[in-house]
Amino acid sequence: MAPYEALYGRKCRSPLYWSEVGEKKMLGPELVRQTVEKIAKIQDRIRMAQDRQKSYADRRRKDLQFEVGDNVFLKVAPVRGVIRFGDKGKLKPRYIGPFEILKRVGDLAYQLALPPRLSGVHDVFHISMLRKYVHDPSHIVNYEDMQINDDLSYEEAPEAILERKVHKLRNKDISLIKVQWKRHGRNEATWEREEEIRTKYPDFLNIGKLSNFEDEI
Repeated sequence: MAPYEALYGRKCRSPLYWSEVGEKKMLGPELVRQTVEKIAKIQDRIRMAQDRQKSYADRRRKDLQFEVGDNVFLKVAPVRGVIRFGDKGKLKPRYIGPFEILKRVGDLAYQLALPPRLSGVHDVFHISMLRKYVHDPSHIVNYEDMQINDDLSYEEAPEAILERKVHKLRNKDISLIKVQWKRHGRNEATWEREEEIRTKYPDFLNIGKLSNFEDEI
């Protein structure tokens, strides 16, 4: 059978078979007219769905504009590469900077004054990657200790083990550890498979940070 029939359990009714079983098949100009009407109806419904989705997105969209000389934060994306069990500690957007805007490129892009440490990164960014900077000395994020890749991503690293537990399944037990990540607070700690952490960070589980945390408690 055709893939459509295997997926939906019925035969695909192409424009040649829009008529019900038993009805006379119409050929010639009448078939062309019906086909054009069906296509117009489909296009109208697609347009209505697109307009509806656009109205939902516009409610949360803000028009941002920056001027030459303004300072902005630059968005970077953390990457962990391990399976997470907990609900907390999602990969929230992180920003570094602030950096000065040198030039506006088109309507939605800006050129930033990046330091030599980020010389491998293209210095023109879309406005969605920028965040308005309000002058405050405590907002400055140090990027020197972050190994930022050319695609503005950096590898997350575990800092401490807060708890341990065993998740019991029907046929096996899974050892889990609650990991606090660097540049994240304890409220953003996540439950990870001990086996995954041991494979990706072989030296981390041998530093004994769990006992240190228990001593603090």
